[in-house]
Amino acid sequence: MNADLLSTPSIARRMACWLYEGMLLFAVVFIADYLFSALSQTRHALENRLPQQIFLFLVLGIYFVWFWARGQTLAMKTWHIRIVDRQGQNLSQKQAFVRYVLSWLWFVPPWALTWSLGLDARSVLWLSLGWIAFWMLLARLHRDRQFVHDVMARTRLVSSPLPVKAVKPAKTDKSAKA
Repeated sequence: MNADLLSTPSIARRMACWLYEGMLLFAVVFIADYLFSALSQTRHALENRLPQQIFLFLVLGIYFVWFWARGQTLAMKTWHIRIVDRQGQNLSQKQAFVRYVLSWLWFVPPWALTWSLGLDARSVLWLSLGWIAFWMLLARLHRDRQFVHDVMARTRLVSSPLPVKAVKPAKTDKSAKA
């Protein structure tokens, strides 16, 4: 696939896909967390907190690396967006993993700042929303409108063509011809 022919979806479409992905991930995280809690016999939410977070990080990593190496997650299919390398090819698993780690730049900086300053939940929310807005603004400034973590990972989000449906020939009424 020629990389020059690939169009970048709008930031609004990518963010809608991002929000939809978050809703789908709720189910993935819920099931994974239930499995972790059952297997580790966790009785309280603060028990095994670090191993639980590591486990969820790994589960999300497996989810994204698996789907990105194949070109799309379910949310990306819905919004007709594909993830490709700079040449327009599917990502290798290594490249998908690098993108997964770098995608945490959407969240880690505001979380680290709020943790280090001991801010309350409202401050965490506003700081996170401000960081996401800043992250989106940086994409608008990039010549290909790509997010910073995609540039760093050498990947691109591109519009995926709509599937072509086969057109069936119209049925003819044999009695009308006679």
